[in-house]
Amino acid sequence: MTTSPQRTEQATGVIKQNKLEPLAVRLEKLGLVRDWDFVLHLPLRYENETRILPIGSLTTGASVQIEGTVTDQRFTHTNRGQQFIATITDQSGEITARFIHYYPSVQKQLAVGQRVRLYGEPREGFYGGLEFVHPRIKSGKTLDEALPQALTPIYPAGEGIQQRWLRKRIDRALLDLDIVDPVPKAILERFGLPGLREAITYLHNPPSNADVAGLQEHTCPAWRRLIFDELLAQQITLREMRAIASHRHSPKLDASSKPLTEQFLKTLPFTLTQAQVRVTAEISADLMTDRPMHRLVQGDVGSGKTIVAALAALQAIESGYQATLMAPTEILAEQHFNKIAAWLTPLGIRVTWLTGRLKASEKNKALEEITSGQAQLVIGTHAIIQDRVQFPKLGLAIVDEQHRFGVSQRLALRTQNKTDVAPHLLMLSATPIPRTLAMSYLADLDVSIIDELPPGRTPVVTKTVRLERKDNVLSVVLGSVAEGHQVYWVCPLIEESDKLDLTPATTCRDELQRRLPNLTIGLVHGAMPPAEKEAVMSDFVKGITQVLVATTVIEVGVDVPNASLMVIEHAERFGLAQLHQLRGRVGRGATQSACILLFGEDITPNGWERLKILRDFTDGFEIARRDLQMRGPGEFLGERQSGMPLLKFADLDRDETLLASAQIVATEWLRTDRARALTHAQRWFNTTSEFLAA
Repeated sequence: MTTSPQRTEQATGVIKQNKLEPLAVRLEKLGLVRDWDFVLHLPLRYENETRILPIGSLTTGASVQIEGTVTDQRFTHTNRGQQFIATITDQSGEITARFIHYYPSVQKQLAVGQRVRLYGEPREGFYGGLEFVHPRIKSGKTLDEALPQALTPIYPAGEGIQQRWLRKRIDRALLDLDIVDPVPKAILERFGLPGLREAITYLHNPPSNADVAGLQEHTCPAWRRLIFDELLAQQITLREMRAIASHRHSPKLDASSKPLTEQFLKTLPFTLTQAQVRVTAEISADLMTDRPMHRLVQGDVGSGKTIVAALAALQAIESGYQATLMAPTEILAEQHFNKIAAWLTPLGIRVTWLTGRLKASEKNKALEEITSGQAQLVIGTHAIIQDRVQFPKLGLAIVDEQHRFGVSQRLALRTQNKTDVAPHLLMLSATPIPRTLAMSYLADLDVSIIDELPPGRTPVVTKTVRLERKDNVLSVVLGSVAEGHQVYWVCPLIEESDKLDLTPATTCRDELQRRLPNLTIGLVHGAMPPAEKEAVMSDFVKGITQVLVATTVIEVGVDVPNASLMVIEHAERFGLAQLHQLRGRVGRGATQSACILLFGEDITPNGWERLKILRDFTDGFEIARRDLQMRGPGEFLGERQSGMPLLKFADLDRDETLLASAQIVATEWLRTDRARALTHAQRWFNTTSEFLAA
């Protein structure tokens, strides 16, 4: 039987390829440069080609290998085009092999009468019996080769990199590389772990009777050894980061008498929560030493991190030093400036505002105040870390929403002093970091948690609603405004987009104004001029505007206690952390507040899962834990923010016990044999000493 001209043309087209990049470039993209990189390039999965099963014994659900004779081949026409089908028979039964896309050579390999070996996963055929779809074929002289004695590894591979070549290159690396095991035998015995070469060899060439489930799920002893080594290297690196930082000198901010702090606390219209008191005491104790503070304060939305930051700044100022607070966006920095300046200016403290959008004359004045030391507290954006900014006596640097800044930006704050003295560093985050992630990536920090909300705040009720029921939501908006409350309506885009069928904020504002003509509706987004944005926000804060249509510029910082309803359009397009932050803009007063998540028809399973999590949970740490499970640390934290490579093999949820063991061993090993510990860490992570100190 001959192949149709159309099918031949299609098949020929499949093998045409664009000119590939040089092999070395493609390998480097996979992180494969050194022999050690190839040794650690571990399989995604395994195939068992160590045995041949009788066709009559096959069942669905697992990949198998069979051998038989081709007794028939034919073409069939379907709605998807022409398909090629062959029947293979042995003494126990028969099975068909179906090819939806194929090269002309497949027809020759499966010629009637040909002896062949197929590898694939049997499934129920369209017309009864079992079939393979696109099985791997061996025929001719290859059938004379002995069956493998080990499972066949399948590796992650880039374009044009063949599995056979990759296996040979990895085998060569295993032969050439002197795999010295730096971890003391006593530690391995203590945790029941195999030797390093033994573990690596097993993972690349597991025997035919290997625990396939343990290999696939990364729970067998060999995998546990590699994961332990990776976590151990990470923990050693983090502890070395802390050791390097501790060798630097910071000012002792020991304000023995704190008249301004006492006066400030007396003027507050509220009492600090016990959590705020505890965290403030932890920060104060750090500031009184000459070892640089490197502390992260985590607190859920509305937990009162700003007041804690203000008290830390006051301690620096009362000790005769300057303080600075840097926020990632102008709107958040402005919120901080307005609130903190209102608290501290009556105490006679000079609070200076610095952003990139200031007029030249205003910027020059701010720079002069900073350089002369008149500015006691400087609040602003990235403009604070520009070269022209030099503090004569910077004692404390505060970074809000620290995960939005790269390590290099945090490092720049450490070099803003005219002297060699490093300021203390306080980082704030309203994005709770799951415990295992903090154990792993933040081991070089001291972490304080504000785990208590101010009294009077009630949990926000969250509902998921289809976009087609928007009319019902508008009725809820009218009802909320009629009760004297205000509403946020959040959209993901500013202007029309040809690529995404989403309601842009500008169109949304016009539509709401048309359908709710008696309401005052404002619009705010990040592309607006600062003065216009400030005017819109001011009207909303004052209660003049009843509904504020916004993009995510209101994600953090905006505090309007009278706003009791949040509507998020196309909520499926937002990340979990972003949704939680947006929801935190309501529920800031005593009134019961609500958040409505409007979602479209094309919502994905992942998108729906995010909305369900937000609907069912209000605790930020639980939401963050589930977010980590869904996205992994790569997206949740990012190498740029962490300052070191992300873990390649470890799963923080699955490997929490190994992580705890690695923390203990890292501390002990650095104390007893620091050089050997660092050698182990450097094999896994190449991190510059400059960034280690960030």
